[in-house]
Amino acid sequence: MFLSDMSGREPLYRKAFIYFSSPVPKDLLSRLKGDTSVLPRISALREMNLEYFAMDSQGYITDHDRALEDLYCEGAENSRKADMCMSTMATRIATVFASLKEFPFVRYRAVKDDDEPKFRDLVCKKLAASVWDTISTYKSTIPNFPKNETCELLILDRSIDQIAPVIHEWFYDAMCHDLLDMDGNKYVVEIASKSGGDPEKKEVLLEDHDPVWLELRHAHIADASERLSDKMTTFMSKNKAAQLQQKDGEELSTRDLQKMVQSMPQYNEVKEKLSVHVEIAGQINQIIREEGLRDLGQLEQDLVFGDAGSKEVINYLRSNQDASYECKLRLMLIYATVYPEKFEADKASKLMQLAKLSQDEAKVVKTLLSLEGADNKQKTRGTFSLKFNSQKTKTAARKDKSGEEETWQLFRFFPVLEELIEQLTKGNLPKDEYGCMNEPSPVAQKANTGGAQSARGGNQSNPHSVRSRRTTNLVRPRNSDDGYSSDSVIGHAQNDFKKMGQRIFIFIVGGATRSELRVCHKLTTKLRREIVLGSTSVDDPNHYITKLKNLSGIEQN
Repeated sequence: MFLSDMSGREPLYRKAFIYFSSPVPKDLLSRLKGDTSVLPRISALREMNLEYFAMDSQGYITDHDRALEDLYCEGAENSRKADMCMSTMATRIATVFASLKEFPFVRYRAVKDDDEPKFRDLVCKKLAASVWDTISTYKSTIPNFPKNETCELLILDRSIDQIAPVIHEWFYDAMCHDLLDMDGNKYVVEIASKSGGDPEKKEVLLEDHDPVWLELRHAHIADASERLSDKMTTFMSKNKAAQLQQKDGEELSTRDLQKMVQSMPQYNEVKEKLSVHVEIAGQINQIIREEGLRDLGQLEQDLVFGDAGSKEVINYLRSNQDASYECKLRLMLIYATVYPEKFEADKASKLMQLAKLSQDEAKVVKTLLSLEGADNKQKTRGTFSLKFNSQKTKTAARKDKSGEEETWQLFRFFPVLEELIEQLTKGNLPKDEYGCMNEPSPVAQKANTGGAQSARGGNQSNPHSVRSRRTTNLVRPRNSDDGYSSDSVIGHAQNDFKKMGQRIFIFIVGGATRSELRVCHKLTTKLRREIVLGSTSVDDPNHYITKLKNLSGIEQN
């Protein structure tokens, strides 16, 4: 089609600027070069290596929503669909490093040598090998591509943490996607009409261009609600247009009217943005009250941290017969992950009957347990050997973070990924559990651990990545009068990170969670190393459970 448009004496366009998101086969490039009438009309031709989809400034997906079903179903080792999924996924991951000109030291979740692995146990290793093979060719095909390692890539799958996808998270971003009827990042909210009539429906995008969202997305819902209230109060008290509108019954001078007109565009814009988030936070809090999520959330976290067991689960089910089946199923999935022995054979049948869950839901629980694999069931107690309080008699899947203040209720939970990244930066990932595709050069090895040492107070300076960094101006300065300011972490953190340590890339096969993306932002600030999260998809709890249901229909135990 391009040659048809551009060839001959009268081409459709005088000049062509061509940008490919994917690598172009050599035979097609030869056809372009071979057409002497077209070649002089090509002003630019580039391969952009953009076969991935950005979620935000530190997250991307390869858009493989069915990866869990395709790669972890029975017979996947002989499936053409699984081969295609793996190949395309590897290419898209590799283009992230091509576009950023980063050469990674590649690690992956491995199985122990004495195990007899299934295909699903080898997914991370196979993907790492395919990514490594593709990236290795960039040294000779991409100009100025690094010759030595400039970053780290750790490839994982969903089996590392089966609790994070189903637990009720209490942070603004996660709760929006969990509790509200969102279409991707798009949400329809009802706000007060400017004319004073019926509420108006407004479609909003909860993305990085919204400074209020950017500041509050990783805040606890109680903190976000409090901050929004403070922002609205501050805005209404300091904004000139708001003050003048509140002068009921007073005649406005020409000077007052002039000030109001000058302030009105910004006033309306800011008020509308704040009003949207006040409405969203209000809806979330209403759902929390109506569905009794605080009690459920407390039980979930108590189970995870070893402060609750079978007795507490049974008491909850008996006293909350009207709880939604989704909430009860999520509770059963968490309970099964912490206490897998309770679900062996038919041990859990009475509990499932008490929860009024069907045989289909029982299959979902078994499917989740099968994803962990025999080698991984003990690791769900914590990725590394954990010493719990000797007085605790119940099982725990996490231990509380030391040195972190629990400011809000239901603040304790964190995904396993947080612990993994911290151990990676210290060089403490066990090699028998996390294999290596390429041993880093001595310089790169020193750089990989230098950032962690500096973060712990060492004298070493941070290793720097090879590319320049951009700072964001999406967040307005502190102490402004427009209601955007208060304590935006991102606003002043970005200015501190014009130079940071080497990037860490994480990729999760089978879907990532909002809590894991939040952790990557949090640890970027803490470790002074930009953490980039990639995955086949980003799933809210209901979406992940749907995947488990699909997988249950494929694999019957």
